[in-house]
Amino acid sequence: MRKQVRIGISGWRYAPWRGKFYPEGLQQRKELAFASGMFSTIELNGSFYSLQRPESYQAWHEQTPKDFVFAVKGPRYVTHMLALKNAETALANFFASGVLALGAKLGPVLWQLPPRMRYDPERIEHFLSLLPRDAPSALALARSHDERVDGRAFLKAPRGLRLRHAIEVRHPSFANPDFVAMLRRHHAALVVADTAGRWPLIEDITSDFVYVRLHGDKELYASGYVDQALDHWASRIEGWHHGRQLRGAKLASPTAARRSMRDVFCYFDNDAKVHAPYDAAHLAQRLGLATGPERT
Repeated sequence: MRKQVRIGISGWRYAPWRGKFYPEGLQQRKELAFASGMFSTIELNGSFYSLQRPESYQAWHEQTPKDFVFAVKGPRYVTHMLALKNAETALANFFASGVLALGAKLGPVLWQLPPRMRYDPERIEHFLSLLPRDAPSALALARSHDERVDGRAFLKAPRGLRLRHAIEVRHPSFANPDFVAMLRRHHAALVVADTAGRWPLIEDITSDFVYVRLHGDKELYASGYVDQALDHWASRIEGWHHGRQLRGAKLASPTAARRSMRDVFCYFDNDAKVHAPYDAAHLAQRLGLATGPERT
């Protein structure tokens, strides 16, 4: 399958966007349709805060174009509260909660680790081993859910569905060549996260796709990206897509990734001052990607 670059936004339900990015008077229930008409991908982050319901995932599937892809953020109950320990049932509940109803529109699953979590090889390895990679393994895991999703579990998935996982780390101990090697063994992506210098920026490529989160380069979640910054990220995304070794990359491992074409998913999370959708559109334009009505 041809490798693609997708540029999008993290979430779409933001009151300050109404009357600015969203047209004045647009009904809130139509905001996803509007945003997915602009971008080819959106990071679904409500799943981070609580288990969503199958009917919600089904509605999001129906409201978006045929070629659209969601990234889905894994639950903070798994990453922050359980800290990845004894997470089997919580993972089963997540995959039974309806995420598989996205079908072919299900893109990477994002696992954002808390800043306090240090690199613990045994814990991380075990967690990675639990993550399903295809429809049969996702369904087998989902069927072991507990009573929290009794009566509302969604236990269907299209044949051939592939699940990919990305890990976002926020503790400097993860800048470790052993961690990079572990991710490569498990074919999981290490998220390239721009966080205004607050957390590590690590650019090792560990999978056949690259996952980028742009949280703001000057002020976390708030600052926009000027032309020079957008040019910088466009150049890096183009390089990752074509499998090139990037000059000046911030690497944790001396072992280079295999050179090959890769999918790239990039999400702007600097939503506080309505920069995200405009920055995403400007970056997409630099990469020659259609936005808005041109997508269809």
